[in-house]
Amino acid sequence: MQTAYTVLILLMLVGVSRLLARVIPLPLPLLQIAAGAILAWPTLGLHVALEPELFLFLFLPPLLFSDGWRIPKRDLWHYRGPVLMLAVGLVLFTVLGAGYFIHWLLPDIPLPVAFALAAVLSPTDAVAVSAIAQDRLPTPLMRILQGEALMNDASGLVTFKFALAAAITGVFSLADASVTFVLVAVGGLALGVLLSWVVGRLRVWMIARGWDDPATHVVFMLLLPFAAYVLAERLGASGILSAVAAGMMQSWLDLLPRQTRTRILNRSVWALLEFAFNGLIFLLLGLQLPDIVKAVLSHEPTLWPALSWRCLEVLAIFGVLLALRFVWVQSTWRAMTWIRRLRGKATITRLPDARSCALLTLGGVRGAVTLAGVMSVPLLMAPGQDFPQRDLLIFIAAGVILLSLVVACIALPLLLRGMAASDDQGARQEVRDAWRYTAESAIRSLEEEDPAQKANEQDASQAALATELKARIMSEYRQQLEVFEDSAEAQALARQMDQLERHLRIKALRAQRLALYEMRRERRIGDDAVREVLAELDLNEANLGHGR
Repeated sequence: MQTAYTVLILLMLVGVSRLLARVIPLPLPLLQIAAGAILAWPTLGLHVALEPELFLFLFLPPLLFSDGWRIPKRDLWHYRGPVLMLAVGLVLFTVLGAGYFIHWLLPDIPLPVAFALAAVLSPTDAVAVSAIAQDRLPTPLMRILQGEALMNDASGLVTFKFALAAAITGVFSLADASVTFVLVAVGGLALGVLLSWVVGRLRVWMIARGWDDPATHVVFMLLLPFAAYVLAERLGASGILSAVAAGMMQSWLDLLPRQTRTRILNRSVWALLEFAFNGLIFLLLGLQLPDIVKAVLSHEPTLWPALSWRCLEVLAIFGVLLALRFVWVQSTWRAMTWIRRLRGKATITRLPDARSCALLTLGGVRGAVTLAGVMSVPLLMAPGQDFPQRDLLIFIAAGVILLSLVVACIALPLLLRGMAASDDQGARQEVRDAWRYTAESAIRSLEEEDPAQKANEQDASQAALATELKARIMSEYRQQLEVFEDSAEAQALARQMDQLERHLRIKALRAQRLALYEMRRERRIGDDAVREVLAELDLNEANLGHGR
C-alpha cells in the first residue's frame, strides 16, 4: 500500500505544481524539483527507491515516442543541416571535450565513465526552452532546437550506452565502435518503423472488420513505444532510436480513415501521459536530491566545505558545456551562413549572428532525458564491485540540469528583450490555405451528392427537403471560405431531417479530411497545420455522433 500511496501523492503534486507555475514566475521543472526536495525533507520523509533499468524502461520510451510523433517532419527536413550539426556533431564534440575535462577535473572518474557522463549531459529539452521563452523565440530557431532535442536524445543516449559498455568491459575500439554504432542505429530505426507499420496495418485490418473501439486502439498506441524499445534491445539494436522511429512513423499512420474518436482519445491520453511522466521525472529528482548529496558527501570529513567544492566542480563542468556549445554553434553557424551565401540562398534567420548564437547556446537546456539516462547507470560494475562514482555522476547531472534551467530562466528573457513575439504568419497562412482547400473539396463532394437518389424513391417532399439541407450546408462552407472560421451548427430539426443533415455533413467532413491528407502528402502544409485542422475536423465529426 505504501507504494500506491507514494504514486498517488506524486501524481497529485504533478497537478498542483502546474497550478503553482501560473502564480510563481519559475519554470515548471524547477518548481517540481523543489517540491520533491521538500517532500524528501526528514520531517516528511518520503523516499523512493529507484531501480536503474526500470527507470530507463519506464520513462524514456514513451517520452521519445511522443517527441517523434510531435516533431514537425517538414520543418525537420528543411533545417536538417543545422539540426544534424547540433544533434550529431555537437554531441560528439561535447563527449570528447567535456569527457576529457571531467576526467582531468575529477581523476577518480575513469575516462570511459567521464565520456558516458558527457554523453548523457548532451541531450537537450526544447519543451523547457519554449516554456521559458514563452513562444517569443523566432520560429526557425525554435524548430532547430526542437529538431536537435529529438535527434540528440537518440545520439546522446546511444553514445552513453557505448561509453558505459566500454567502462564495464574495459574494451574499446574506435573502428569497431563506429561500425557497431551504425549497425545499432540503423537497426533501431528500421525496427521502429517496421513495428509501427505492422501495428498500423493491424489497426486497418481491425477497423475494416468493425473492431474500431477507441480504447483498444489507444492501448495499442500506449504499448507500442515499449514494444519497439524491448524488441530492438533484444535484437541488439538501439531501443532508443527504435522508439523515436516508431513515433515518427505512427504520426503518418495516425491519419487512418474512420478513426475520429480514436484520434481524439489518443491526443488526450498522450498529452496527459507526457505531462505526468515529465513531471514525475523532475519530482523524483527532487526526492533523490537529499540522498544524492548525502551519498556524495558520506566520505568527507566536513560537510559545507566539501559541498561547496562539489558545487564549484558542477559549475565548472556546466561552464565547459556552455563554452563547447558556443564554440560549436558559432563556428558551424558562420560556416553554414557562408556556404548558403555562396550558393545564393537566404540565411536561416534574420537575427544578428551574435544574438542567434547566444540564443542557441543558452537554449540547450538539460531536462528529463538527461536525468532518466543518468539514473539508469548500473549500481554494480561487476558482482561485488560498485560502479565507480555513481553517486557523483548523478549529483553532477542533477546540478547541470538545475544550472541550465536557472541560467536560461535569467538569460533568455534578457536576450529576447525588445524582440517582437515569434512571427507565425506563415503558419497561420498554412492553416487558412488548408481550410480553404478542404472547404472547396467539401463543396465539390456535396455537389456530387444526389439527394433524390439517396432518398430511395421516397416522395418529392423528402427529396426537396434533402436538397434544401444540401444547399444550406454548402452555403456554410462557402461562408467558411470567406472568413475561415467555424460556423454555428444548424438548429435541431426533425429526426428525419437531422439524419439527412448528418449524412451530408459527415460526407463533407470526410472530403475535407481526404483533401487535408492530400495537402500533407504533397508537402503543401506542415505537421502543425495538419494537426490543428485535423483536430477541429475530428471534433466536428464527433459532435455529430458519427466519429469512429
